[in-house]
Amino acid sequence: MRLGKKLITFAVAGLALVGTAACSNGKNNSSSNDAKIPSKITKKTTVVFWHGMHGAQENTLKQLTSDFEKKNPNIKIKLENQGSYIDLQGKINSTMQSPKNLPTITQAYPGWLYNAAQNKMLVDLTPYINNKNVGWGSAKASDIRTELLDGAQIKGTQYGIPFNKSIESLTYNKTMFKKYGIKKVPSTMEELKQVSETIYKKSNHKVVGAGFDSLANYYALGMKDEGFNFTDKINFTGAASKKVINYYAEGVKKGYFRVAGSEHYLSGPFANEKVAMFIGTSAGEGFVKQGVGNKFTYDVAPRPGKYTMQQGTDIYMFKEASSIQRAAAFKYMKFLTSESSQLKWANATGYIPVNNGVLDDKEFLDNKNIKMPTKLKSATKHLYSVPAEKNSNAAYNQLNSIMQNILSAAQKGQNVNSQIDNGKQKFDAAWKQ
Repeated sequence: MRLGKKLITFAVAGLALVGTAACSNGKNNSSSNDAKIPSKITKKTTVVFWHGMHGAQENTLKQLTSDFEKKNPNIKIKLENQGSYIDLQGKINSTMQSPKNLPTITQAYPGWLYNAAQNKMLVDLTPYINNKNVGWGSAKASDIRTELLDGAQIKGTQYGIPFNKSIESLTYNKTMFKKYGIKKVPSTMEELKQVSETIYKKSNHKVVGAGFDSLANYYALGMKDEGFNFTDKINFTGAASKKVINYYAEGVKKGYFRVAGSEHYLSGPFANEKVAMFIGTSAGEGFVKQGVGNKFTYDVAPRPGKYTMQQGTDIYMFKEASSIQRAAAFKYMKFLTSESSQLKWANATGYIPVNNGVLDDKEFLDNKNIKMPTKLKSATKHLYSVPAEKNSNAAYNQLNSIMQNILSAAQKGQNVNSQIDNGKQKFDAAWKQ
């Protein structure tokens, strides 16, 4: 994911409650909190929200929060920035040892909270979704895209509500395509390879064809395209896995593919016309536009292949909150995912709207700052997310270094099989830790 170090730093959030309705921690853990949902917030209630948004993201979150508080004068949302995603995940993990200090709600990836769900530390949000007073009356009535809602589940339970979401997309140098006679934007992995080879050869090896920002996403989606979900059943040295790995490795070896490496993201080399295309987060388009300037014309397209990775965090609620704090927090979550909020959020930050109603909104489609809105429907036909299974997050996190080692060997002209074998050991160990 990309908004982390460049355009806007990534991170996530959680909550702790204070105020008149506070003192929720420690004494409101009973199941009765789930059974009785207050229809109105009748007294001053504070909700603490840990988050990791920065720059335009944080500013927009503050604006939306202020709008919410004006409409809900009894509710105070205390925004607490925890830094980067890594910082946020670390803070959540360390604080779970002292549950009374946990926030009411937090941004997080579902994989971060697998153990919290297993230990019954999260609130099942289904009753809140189905409640007509604080929720929508049903999941369908929320108008949140189904795949995004499903991606916020842990073992089939709706613990999260999607908020700041992005997808992987293809960014390409339109001017360079014209220069080298490329008339069709790649829509399949085979076409991506062919176009990359063509540009690399016609540029006399001065321009690399393409690359992928996230090697973990590359592998996970490559396996999904081959018919394998991201689970501990994947055989890293199996035929399908080697096919996915060797596709990239062969391109790196021959020079028409590359990795981001020490530059972290390929948007820099892309802006400097050293690479013709790259696959990265749609949320980074603002940074691409800034880097490219008037040097050439760029455009965006759906990620080649059938599936694209949906990324970004959801908002989860901890059980330490009182019943009134839970209701207040959910009203806030509902507000953040409303059509008007998501329109403002998407236009200001580059994240994709989670609310279906925004996709056809003229103000969204007419956004001149980014090119993604008009391509979004076609780019999100088949969304995929890493399943929240035991140690799936650890295994996923291992993939970047594993793939980096394999592709580094390929770049040096070495046989990659030994690195694939080493990768299998690390990959399997991550699932079993």
